Amino acid sequence: MSDTKINIRDNGPFLVEGPIKLVDADGNEYTIDKPVFALCRCGVSKNRPFCDGRHNGCGFESAERSGG
Repeated sequence: MSDTKINIRDNGPFLVEGPIKLVDADGNEYTIDKPVFALCRCGVSKNRPFCDGRHNGCGFESAERSGG
């Protein structure tokens, strides 16, 4: 099993922990130099695909739960 973990934060980003390769739609790979990083879900980050905290002021709401 992978050592990568993704936590979904209520009304916030995806927190990614562990080894991961992040590749955009054009095949470009991002260099990740942090043990934990946040991916934007609200769409208003100025640093997409990474979260910059703007979800706090844009009214973004999401509280996903597993169906089973």
